[in-house]
Amino acid sequence: MRSHAFALALAVAWVGACAQPGPARAPAPEPRPPPAAEEPALRELEVTATAFTSHEAQTDAHPRLTASGERLRPGMRALAVSRDLERAGLTFGTEVQIEGHGEWVVLDRMAPRWRRKIDLYMGENEAAARRFGEREVTIRWETE
Repeated sequence: MRSHAFALALAVAWVGACAQPGPARAPAPEPRPPPAAEEPALRELEVTATAFTSHEAQTDAHPRLTASGERLRPGMRALAVSRDLERAGLTFGTEVQIEGHGEWVVLDRMAPRWRRKIDLYMGENEAAARRFGEREVTIRWETE
């Protein structure tokens, strides 16, 4: 009987110990909000600008089809960029602010021989392209 009483007392003590709260736990940390999106950086560069039209003599056998797959239509504010500018972040779809000429979108790329050069699309208007000629312009675009 003594061994049963002892076993019972031991069981009660064990159950009591298990029921006691353990050391206080720190509350789970609050989830951190995602970091604020970084502001895109604004790049600025001086480049040579020319103009082109949808004539085969100025492009190729498919004068309205761009390297991006877009079809050019008169009135579009599209531009082609030299490949070094494409590598610098002026990829297809990039919006470019051309000082004194407004906003344009990169839809094409130029032949590999050109450096630091853009070519603005003038639709069918050869006279406007000739008037534009060749000039130095400052361009700005956002980078990620």
